[in-house]
Amino acid sequence: MRVLLTTVGSRGDVQPLLALAVRLKAAGHQPRMCVPPDFQDWIGGLGIEVTPIGAAMRKVLGSSPRTSYTPEQLRGMAEAQVAAQFDKIAAAADGCDVIVAASPLLLTARSVAQMRGIGYVFAVYSPNMLPSPHHAPPPMPLPGQLPAPPGADHRELWARDAEKTNTMFRAALNAQRASVGLAALDDVRGHVFTDRPWLHADPTLGPWPEPADQQVFHRHVFQSGAWILPDERPLSPELEAFLDSGEPPVYFGFGSIRVQHDLGQVMVETARALGRRAVVARGWAELTLPDDGSDCIAVGEVNEQALFRRVAAVVHHGGSGTTTSTALAGAPHVVVPQIYDQHYWAGRVEQLGIGVAHAPGVPTADSLTSALKCALQPDVAERARSVAAVVRRDGTQLAVERMTTTDLRA
Repeated sequence: MRVLLTTVGSRGDVQPLLALAVRLKAAGHQPRMCVPPDFQDWIGGLGIEVTPIGAAMRKVLGSSPRTSYTPEQLRGMAEAQVAAQFDKIAAAADGCDVIVAASPLLLTARSVAQMRGIGYVFAVYSPNMLPSPHHAPPPMPLPGQLPAPPGADHRELWARDAEKTNTMFRAALNAQRASVGLAALDDVRGHVFTDRPWLHADPTLGPWPEPADQQVFHRHVFQSGAWILPDERPLSPELEAFLDSGEPPVYFGFGSIRVQHDLGQVMVETARALGRRAVVARGWAELTLPDDGSDCIAVGEVNEQALFRRVAAVVHHGGSGTTTSTALAGAPHVVVPQIYDQHYWAGRVEQLGIGVAHAPGVPTADSLTSALKCALQPDVAERARSVAAVVRRDGTQLAVERMTTTDLRA
């Protein structure tokens, strides 16, 4: 089977798809990927064919957002985005049997699959990315979007979400569909999501609501468990020496998101206030240490699976991948959510009793110290270890089995 796996976004969006690609390749299939150019060398180095799509995400996420656009600018942006996606995904899917699209922003993947007469899967990594009466849509403001009215319930919020997607993209998508002989769409989001989406989140960490409630928005949601990329890389000698030289430190990292450059100082101050050492991940924000003290170390790209097993707690932004890696390691969390699905994962961590949800926004040394002090309590650590024992590790295997035994025609 030849499979195109495609998404747009940061590493947290790309790595789960790469995990599935690696599993597909090991099972004798032929995966290829279509993802932002930031990840081309990494994926190609694993022997998987990759085609870049869109702009470099590191540049996009590092730029300042515009606050206002004219209607003409919005229409032009939508037309350009849809046309570029259609051309790029159509070319990358040449000769494939199925397309796996893992972003609500990939509006054209199913249309390409229909044009080619091949299979299509829409997959997400967080339950709150799929419509349900149990949760609101993740906050993802689009240009020109009006705020929701006070007191709006979840159904109304999801209806408004569908409406804004139609307003922004329906005309552009239908123009592309008409150019290849496909019928026009009324509901863009429903078309992209399908009535049988896949959810690659662990069912303990991020459960989909009970089956009876699936009938509200979807005929069926297949939850495979998280798609985890095995990581056998050794830790650096410098980091190994640091870990061996004292009590387990606290890890601080915010992945690919933008944060204030002085947050590294806040992180180290927080650890010191509690008599702890600190490992600070530089991330895309390029965080730095406040001094050259022996109680702290900065790291770049690192094997989180190995590192998190050796820390006292993990302070992070609440991305699905980092949340899962922390849970697998049995380490307590402090989640400081900023955008999109991170608020959902912060809430789940607190509900499970495996960590603390810090208030959204930029933490101070005082606020982060207070949250970390709670997360380091023995009962939280014990609960984190117990949850680690039930987190699934076979999500990619179940996804491959589903892909090879199910009719996926678009």
